[in-house]
Amino acid sequence: MFTQIKTSKQNRVVVTNLSRKFNLGAENVVARIALTYSLSKGHKLSLNDIKDSQGKEYSKSVLFGTNYPFYLGLICVHYNLYKTDKDIPKYIKMHIDDGLELMNKELLDNPNLNGIDYLIDKIDAGLDQFLIYDAR
Repeated sequence: MFTQIKTSKQNRVVVTNLSRKFNLGAENVVARIALTYSLSKGHKLSLNDIKDSQGKEYSKSVLFGTNYPFYLGLICVHYNLYKTDKDIPKYIKMHIDDGLELMNKELLDNPNLNGIDYLIDKIDAGLDQFLIYDAR
């Protein structure tokens, strides 16, 4: 299906800065967090709005490791696509770029954020959403 994903040129610097600031591991870890964070927002991105691909390049195996089927499932469910749809790599790229921009904005708004606190806050917010949904 695909072997490489590239962020936008603008997000090449963003992923490096976030990785350095959050200290959560390699840049691919921050890219995974960005992808899932963007998906968690629930909005659907339009293929018409895809950005350039002149940024950081990730191979599928580096970006997802052995967990590719789970990330693929997230995209397929979110967009109601079959796992062989030709647009899946574009959606992955777009959500990585979107998530990096969202995370970067939060970091600019609160420069004292650190990686562990950031993740705990996002996990807590996600659990709160789950509990609200479950209570209905």
